[in-house]
Amino acid sequence: MESLPSFLPPGTVAAFGLYLLRTSAMVLTAPIFGSGTSFSMHRIALIVSVAFVLYSVTGAPLAAAPSPFEFGALAGREILIGVALGFVLQLVALAVRVGGELIGQEMGFSMAAQVDPQTGVNLPLIAQIQDGLFLIGFLAVDGHHWLIRALSSSFERAPVGSLGGTAQLSSAVETLFTQMFTAGLVFAAPVMVLLFLVSLMIALIGRAVPQINLMDLSFTLRILGALIAMYAFAPMTAPAMERLYGAVQTGLASVLGSLQPA
Repeated sequence: MESLPSFLPPGTVAAFGLYLLRTSAMVLTAPIFGSGTSFSMHRIALIVSVAFVLYSVTGAPLAAAPSPFEFGALAGREILIGVALGFVLQLVALAVRVGGELIGQEMGFSMAAQVDPQTGVNLPLIAQIQDGLFLIGFLAVDGHHWLIRALSSSFERAPVGSLGGTAQLSSAVETLFTQMFTAGLVFAAPVMVLLFLVSLMIALIGRAVPQINLMDLSFTLRILGALIAMYAFAPMTAPAMERLYGAVQTGLASVLGSLQPA
């Protein structure tokens, strides 16, 4: 495994391969670096360049060339750490998608749901709009730099070439998942409350005037009410997004804090 590049110190290729695995796991998991989970040329170039820079700064050859079984175990650890870092952004984006999906369901836009090329699942139009705004804002505050810095710090806290040190990762991700699902409900709460009042008004109109076609009326009033609510509560979007961006930093710090040198 290490005999081909004779001009390199023993263990260099294996160490750089582990750097590549952790970097690729984070890049493929984090939605900000591209859509879908497939490789493409720009993502391959990003993974190799980031891994090369980080290895040049913090990397060192392994003490001994691992056997194929040992390398497989080490590779699984690197993938786990990289996925955990990228999954932080996925969970925070989930809060936005949950809020948008709840609003879209109440508006009746779920009938026009399209397949999101990023996740491969159906998302209502409102969820796609809010998800796009979240990612644009994330780039505007240099959130992608947070991920790269977190990846660099992970190599310092949990160096490659050893097993263990990831026992607390699952609890950190589980806690963040619960917080982000709650944040999604809170994110959609103002519009949902207004739509509930619209539904109550439609029910009262149906009782008072049975001749009215409630199906047509409900579609019109729900869409109109939701659009008015989204416009009225638009000033609250920026503070809500800022709290979510803060949650990304908190989540990354939590994942890094759960890593321990083996």
